[in-house]
Amino acid sequence: MAEVAAFFKGSIEVTHVSLDLPEYRSDDVGEIARGKARYAYSQLNTPVMVDDTGLFIDALKGFPGPYAAYVLQSIGNGGILKLMESAPERSARFITAIAFADARDVHVFKGVIEGQITSAPRGREGFGYDPIFDVEGKTLAEISLEEKSRISHRARALAAFHDWFIHEYPEAGDTNG
Repeated sequence: MAEVAAFFKGSIEVTHVSLDLPEYRSDDVGEIARGKARYAYSQLNTPVMVDDTGLFIDALKGFPGPYAAYVLQSIGNGGILKLMESAPERSARFITAIAFADARDVHVFKGVIEGQITSAPRGREGFGYDPIFDVEGKTLAEISLEEKSRISHRARALAAFHDWFIHEYPEAGDTNG
């Protein structure tokens, strides 16, 4: 993905490979990413990095959680707002897990961003839940893509992976990652 390659700014070379992955089920996006990475490594036999993301809404007891993509596709932001109509507590969080697999092991790195579900969409069309996810007074659809890329759950998970890979991964100097 261009977004991931841009995040690493040449410090780690990444190549996107399209691969059909099994649908793993868990309440933990880290375990889903771990399963996907293990499977991808078994198919490609080269170090791989995969991710999984969930939206966890406190008033809905963590729903949609790791099923965020399916819920967005089936009921959309309007459906989430309908479920939240009478909810006074609107706190939520996005969690992204990045899993890196090689011949030895699978390592998982998580990034979290805390926010609130708005009562109505705000901002540009945005990606996914961006128009209804407020962080410190602005939805993710109301901030620039550059700012979102710095503060997002995905950026935080990628930063954790990057730090580990550069400092701890034995072959970091010998591989393209």
